[in-house]
Amino acid sequence: MLRGVNRVVLGLTGAVLVCAGGAVLVAGLDLGVPSWWPWRGPDAVLLTESARRRPAWPAVIAVLAVLVLLSLWWLVAQLRRPRPPEVLVDSRDGDGATLRGRALEGAMEAEAEALDGVSRARVRLAGRRTAPSARVSLLLEPHASPDETLARLRDGTLKHARESAGLPRLPTEAHLRAARQPTRRVT
Repeated sequence: MLRGVNRVVLGLTGAVLVCAGGAVLVAGLDLGVPSWWPWRGPDAVLLTESARRRPAWPAVIAVLAVLVLLSLWWLVAQLRRPRPPEVLVDSRDGDGATLRGRALEGAMEAEAEALDGVSRARVRLAGRRTAPSARVSLLLEPHASPDETLARLRDGTLKHARESAGLPRLPTEAHLRAARQPTRRVT
């Protein structure tokens, strides 16, 4: 998603800059601009004397504040570590192999959802391709015991994932939530 947002922001910024530059160039070269054009001829000014004396300070400050907040959000999004696209698997021949990160996430989700008492599971990998970590979110059914489910997750799903990917360790953070039960009316 971040790659798509970067492309859209870059494309919009480029389009605005090209349009603004083209408008100033057309007006500066006096290429026969229409009567409604804001700048006409090389002697035209961008801000008139009256516009410079009474600026709309609240609007200017609000626009600048929004731009600063959007820039900070974009910077934080750039610095955040994305999910690893692949995990390096030690194939014991010196070369190694790669396993798609989403494939490993999907296999872990399927195995976690097969556990007794789990109605839904989500797995997200983070970290480097040589040392990934996992974040597991489980939605537990009302009859499930959190202790038993967590033990089965550790001894089953996580152990299988670690062994199949040839990882010495797979640090995992598990979040357990209870599914809501529909209310039953007794009459």
